Amino acid sequence: MKSNATILGPISESSIELPFYNCRVPAGFPSPALDHMDQPLSLDVLMHVDAPHTYLVLASGDSMTGVGIYDDDVMVVSRKLDAKPGHIIIAFLNNEHCVKRLAKRGEQFVLESENPLYRPRFIMEGDEFDVWGVVTGNLRRFVHG
Repeated sequence: MKSNATILGPISESSIELPFYNCRVPAGFPSPALDHMDQPLSLDVLMHVDAPHTYLVLASGDSMTGVGIYDDDVMVVSRKLDAKPGHIIIAFLNNEHCVKRLAKRGEQFVLESENPLYRPRFIMEGDEFDVWGVVTGNLRRFVHG
């Protein structure tokens, strides 16, 4: 299994607040009501950062595009949450990190991609397997550099 996650490191709490506009912006035509600034909002609150239990991971590859995780996205990961079937997790499997959906088929755990081009990976006896955290959010940059 090719690694598709790079650990960037833990994040700390921030006191920076950004303006939050309490209106939905249509993806089609502009709205004339974009001047409804409500209150400042911290990215910590928005992304549920619970330092020091939260860290960032850089995604690589296309195995999770079905859930909106693309190459070079930055995933927000909680080590505080217990991983359950259905969660998207950062796993350490046989000396490689990966991001996959945790599933259970019968009594066996499975790591599933969210791209039909990739087959599920059953966790077998003898595999070195550990859950490093649950993905709670995803940050995508549209301008790089």
